[in-house]
Amino acid sequence: MARKVGRRGGNIVTIHDVARHVGVSPMTVSRVINGEKNVREETRQKVLASVEALNYSPNMAARSLATQDVARVALLYSNPSSAYLSEFLLGILEQSAQSGCQLTIESCDGPEGAASAIEKLKSTGTDGVVLPAPLSDSTRVAKALKDLNIPFVGVATARPSADITSVSIDDYKAAYSMTKRLIALGHRRIGFIKGHPNNYGSQLRYDGFVAAMAKAGLEVDDSDVAQGYFTYRSGFDAAETLLGREERPTAIFASNDDMAAGAVATAHRLGLDVPSQVSIVGFDDTAMATMVWPELTTVRQPISDMSALALKLLLDQIRAKRTGTPYTPIREIRDFSLIERQSSAAVSDA
Repeated sequence: MARKVGRRGGNIVTIHDVARHVGVSPMTVSRVINGEKNVREETRQKVLASVEALNYSPNMAARSLATQDVARVALLYSNPSSAYLSEFLLGILEQSAQSGCQLTIESCDGPEGAASAIEKLKSTGTDGVVLPAPLSDSTRVAKALKDLNIPFVGVATARPSADITSVSIDDYKAAYSMTKRLIALGHRRIGFIKGHPNNYGSQLRYDGFVAAMAKAGLEVDDSDVAQGYFTYRSGFDAAETLLGREERPTAIFASNDDMAAGAVATAHRLGLDVPSQVSIVGFDDTAMATMVWPELTTVRQPISDMSALALKLLLDQIRAKRTGTPYTPIREIRDFSLIERQSSAAVSDA
C-alpha cells in the first residue's frame, strides 16, 4: 500500500548527527572515534564533546575485528547517479565508523574498467569489497575478485548467485506495484523510461511494468517506451520523446529518481502541469525525490540500510577467512514501499 510521507527520520543518533552538530564531515568524526592521528586537536575535542552531548554510542560489539588487524574494505562503484551514491554512502560510512574498519572509495568505468581497479585494491591490502549495481551483477567482476581471493558483497543484485552474498529488493515486484498504483489512479497510457542497459535491474523493472499493464488488459506501445541511462539528462531527453507529441501518455514511470526529475523538467518546459496533465513517478527514493517540485512519488528501496548491511556481511566474510571458518553465502531481500507525494494524481476528466 502506498504511504504519504516526507523524508525519513528517527530518534537514533548517528555519526551524521554528530558531524552536523560539530560542523565537520562524517569522515572526520569517524577518524576521531577510531583514534586516528590526522585530526587537529581542537577539532578532536569538539567532536568528543559533541559525542558526549548527543549521547552518541558506536556499536562496540561490531568492533570484534579490532582484536586482529583492522579490516581494510573498499566501495567499488560505477553507478552514474550521484543521488544514489550519496544515499549509499550514508549507510556504509555509518557502518564503517561503528565497525572500526578502514573504508576506501574507488570508482571505475563500468565492469570493463573494474579489473585494473581491483588489482589496485589488492596491491594496497584491501580485505574485501562492496559492489553496488551494475558491478554487483557482473560475472567478470565477480571472477576477478574470486581469482584474487578477495571477499565481496553485491548490493542491488538483480541476478543473485548461490555462491555470492548479496543484498537487494525485488525490482520486478516493486515496478509491478508502482505500475498497478498508476493504473488504480485511472492511467491507461503509461510511458516508461528504461534504466541503463548494462544494469540487469533495469530489465526487471521494465518487465514488472509490462506484466502489470498486461494484467490490467493494457498494451504497451513501443512509442511509449524510451531508453534512459539513470542520469538526469537522459530522463530529460527520454521525456522529450514521450511528451513531445499530440497523443502522449498521461503518466510516466522512470526507472530511477534522477530520470524522473529530468522528466519533470521536460514537462515544465513543454508547459505541462505535473500532476494534473501528466503524472511522473520514479524509483529509489533518493534525496533527488524531494529536491524537485512537485516532489516525486517513487519506490523506496532502503539504499543506506542495504549498504550498511552489505558491509556487516562483508566483515563476517573477512572474519571467517581470517579464522579459517567456513562461510555460507547469504542472499538478503529487503522490503520496498511505495511513497506517494505530489507528482502523481488521478487522471483528470478534462
